[in-house]
Amino acid sequence: MAKVMEGLYYSESHEYVRVEGNIGFIGISDYAQHALGNVVYVDMPEVDDEVTAGEEFGAVESVKAASDLISPVTGVVVEVNEALEDQPELINSDAYANWIIKVEISDESELENLMDAKAYAAFCEK
Repeated sequence: MAKVMEGLYYSESHEYVRVEGNIGFIGISDYAQHALGNVVYVDMPEVDDEVTAGEEFGAVESVKAASDLISPVTGVVVEVNEALEDQPELINSDAYANWIIKVEISDESELENLMDAKAYAAFCEK
């Protein structure tokens, strides 16, 4: 069974956001990395790019498939995880420690549209 972390917000497209103040750390869930298999490339936006809730901001490619990354929140990218450029497989070793982008969240009410850990775990079991 894939690991689901408490205290995170999850989208139906299997991205998570961890919120610290007004900063959201966005990545893919453990469930998503298991489904993808060995991650070989992560396509990320640039710092200062805007991301919009429900819209694509990049992609994760594995040996099996490519999957679009859908932002769970709206905001401005303040940092990208540069370690993933050389070591995309870090997502496979720990999807929650290896976030993809950090975003300054512009509308925290969007978090209400996401699932908590319990709801996400039930969603993944379907």
